[in-house]
Amino acid sequence: MLSAKEAQDRVTDSEVRIRVKKVHILSSLHLTLAEDIISNDFIPAFDNSAVDGYAVKAIDIIGAEKNYPVKLRLLKEDIPAGKVPLDSLEPGMCIQIMTGAPVPQGCDCVVMKEDVLKEGKDVLVFKECRQGDNIRLKGEDIKKGEVVLKRGAKIYPPEIGLMASIGASEVPVNLPPAVGIITTGDELVDVGQKLQFAKVRDSNSYTLAAQILESGAEFKRYGIVPDDKAVIRKKILEALSECEILLLSGGISVGDYDFVKEILDDIGAEFVFWRVNQRPGKPLAFLTFKDKFIFGLPGNPVSVMVCFEMYVRPLIKKIMGDSKLYREIIPAKALDTFKHKEGRTDFVRVFLEKTDDGIYFKPTGMQGSGILTSMSLADGIAVFPEDKETIEKDTIVDVLIFKQ
Repeated sequence: MLSAKEAQDRVTDSEVRIRVKKVHILSSLHLTLAEDIISNDFIPAFDNSAVDGYAVKAIDIIGAEKNYPVKLRLLKEDIPAGKVPLDSLEPGMCIQIMTGAPVPQGCDCVVMKEDVLKEGKDVLVFKECRQGDNIRLKGEDIKKGEVVLKRGAKIYPPEIGLMASIGASEVPVNLPPAVGIITTGDELVDVGQKLQFAKVRDSNSYTLAAQILESGAEFKRYGIVPDDKAVIRKKILEALSECEILLLSGGISVGDYDFVKEILDDIGAEFVFWRVNQRPGKPLAFLTFKDKFIFGLPGNPVSVMVCFEMYVRPLIKKIMGDSKLYREIIPAKALDTFKHKEGRTDFVRVFLEKTDDGIYFKPTGMQGSGILTSMSLADGIAVFPEDKETIEKDTIVDVLIFKQ
């Protein structure tokens, strides 16, 4: 049986097919760039005023202060944003200018509006400026021909604004995979149905769908499938024809009604591994089918969520070209001493507490694979390594962060 680390490596070492498509920049949010983005323009495209005020020559207002203002002649023209200046600035003169407007020829600084007093055709300047003050220079943000975003960059709102500023309305991105979800079991009923004796509502397909969305991918739910070989086989083939990753919840163990492993073997899927030395989620399978991937997940809700975080999410991120495959991992100290089975990796749902001595963790309570509230309460998952039987108080372990 593989260790958790060996199983993770086999998943993330898989060869993946990355699909690239040009999309509108607003559709690129949280995706990854497939190519460098190069500017064809200077940004700003021209020298412009950073403030509302008056375009002047710095030499004309040397020594200007509150008690000894400098008087300048005000030209009739004013320059709002978007207007091309018609006049050039001569010595002893100034022109009213607005934020973002091109500075006129001869201007080398802009006095802020609050530092002047207008008197008819003249302006009194109460503060001197140096050359370049309050002027945004052509190309000071971006040069023409400059790589503004590199291939592999994750796109957030600032990146969208940056691409808009250089006129990149469509950009090539790595497309997220389509992930199919099939839940199996005669005991399952949908969320809207009344709960009857011996029945269980299907929470797994909803938590998986939410995890898929949070990872940046797209999901398709294929509904609840009864424990019937023919029906399960048909649904699996349908999902594999439409999705790049298929998640099967339940039916992967060794019970009399667990048909999934047999069906996957029968359709020609190749097992990369089956069963992992971990808790929760031991009966985990990972398979390939042509250029598709299949995860046979356990049926218990906590096992499903943990296996998604540790194995499915990294594969989704790799297909998306994301360099960060796992969630943020931080070191945290054990608040108390904990025992676990040596030789097995335990994924423990924990609270986190920040103190002056560092960040501490403690379990959220009962750690059964059916206790879904333990995931809701958890700030993250502490990884108890397989080579230790006891996690002593103050021992540092890795914790994957779910919530900030």
